[in-house]
Amino acid sequence: MAGAARFDLAVPPGGYAWWYLDALSDDGRHALALIAFVGSVFSPWYAAARRRGVASADPRCHVAVNVALYGPGLHRWTMTERGADRLQRDARTLCIGPSTLAWHDGRLQVELDEWAAPWPARVRGRLVLEPLASTGANFALDAAGQHRWTPLAPSARIEVDLDRPGWRWRGQAYLDGNHGARPLEQDFVRWDWSRAALPGGATGVHYDVQRRDGSTLGLALRIADDGAIESVAAPPLQPLPASLWRVPGMVRADAGHRPALQRRLENGPFYARSLVETRWRGEPVTAVHESLSLDRFAARWVQALLPFRMPRRG
Repeated sequence: MAGAARFDLAVPPGGYAWWYLDALSDDGRHALALIAFVGSVFSPWYAAARRRGVASADPRCHVAVNVALYGPGLHRWTMTERGADRLQRDARTLCIGPSTLAWHDGRLQVELDEWAAPWPARVRGRLVLEPLASTGANFALDAAGQHRWTPLAPSARIEVDLDRPGWRWRGQAYLDGNHGARPLEQDFVRWDWSRAALPGGATGVHYDVQRRDGSTLGLALRIADDGAIESVAAPPLQPLPASLWRVPGMVRADAGHRPALQRRLENGPFYARSLVETRWRGEPVTAVHESLSLDRFAARWVQALLPFRMPRRG
């Protein structure tokens, strides 16, 4: 098990580690995203602890499992923050409250038992992710290497069996990891990220970062079905419609092609997640896309809203 696939990464005060997966059902009707945080970077409680002093902001006291479900007539969001006494982890297993992520025989098994917010609804059941392509490579997102990203399993299959809300489906999935030694808002203004399955089993990933020091980073990667990573020429950035909260977004698309917003999955005051129809290197793709504004996240009016979606227990 290499690099950020381990759940026992050291996380310094004020820092973070998270493991992210998303999935689309084979019939195109359902989607989900899951993020497990040690040092919940978007938590208003952790942000307040950092304002009191980064050196004393313990990431183990701010852990959460965020689950977002998207289906016909259904949208559920969980992100209950918990304290250090509800965290257990080693290299292969991460337990946060009643939910667990664990590696078994090369597959990631996720046992969920969470409550949605702000309207209470249960999210309970199992996800099993089987990587088809794995990598151990990691990429620095800032010049000093304080923030790193790893495309752990850019191509994967998933089995979803949730008795709440009664979902059973299979589909295509993606898994990555991020970890850092400093708060995101300290070093970044915003970013746009997208990934898409390509013909032949490869995966394309674009990561466009605007740093706090005024510099930028643009990663354009093609990850083959054997995990080999190739840097490729990035197509031009094209604008997306602003979200409900007026969060701007940009996505990569071949010159002369106008990307189309297929479905807005998530609308938040500082974050948007979408499915986008676009074209990369001559291939039509459906990309999972996110736009993140750290300036928005740091705004006090946004911080005041977040506890309604991110309650804390313990």
